[in-house]
Amino acid sequence: MKYLAWIVLFVGPIISAQSVVKIDWMSFEEAVKRNEGYPKKKIFIDVYTDWCGWCKKMDAETFADSSVAKYMGSTFWCVKLNAERQDTIEFAGRKWTSTQPGQHRAPHQLAAALLQGRMSYPSYVILDENNNKITSIAGYQQASSFLLFLQYFGENLHFKLPWEAYLKQKENKIP
Repeated sequence: MKYLAWIVLFVGPIISAQSVVKIDWMSFEEAVKRNEGYPKKKIFIDVYTDWCGWCKKMDAETFADSSVAKYMGSTFWCVKLNAERQDTIEFAGRKWTSTQPGQHRAPHQLAAALLQGRMSYPSYVILDENNNKITSIAGYQQASSFLLFLQYFGENLHFKLPWEAYLKQKENKIP
């Protein structure tokens, strides 16, 4: 019995730590490059800023949720896009840079374009496998509702079902 207690006490935390699922975040450029090859995936973009408290809460809670992380990893190329980065991104035959180079808290042109000028953080953008925008939403999201959003677009249900009908269908399946 002593040995069983020792195993649970010392080995248990190691097993738990190994089963943690994390999102494999990449740059925007890397995700676009991956879609030039195979397999193609949708691209999920977390548009954030370094000073955004809700962005940090999203990282610590929702993106740390193993169900969310597992689904995102299997369905999307996952991108962290700092909305205030100062460098240049080449995308869709154009060079995108800061709207006000050298200025503190100036939005990047690509972030502004993806969010259609609605600079709210955090925001999330989903691109299809050909790098065309499908949708975007803004604000902190709890893991359970965020997973529904991810599945709706990740499984192309938005082509078949209005959002409200999808939610109602999900509610009816909950015991």
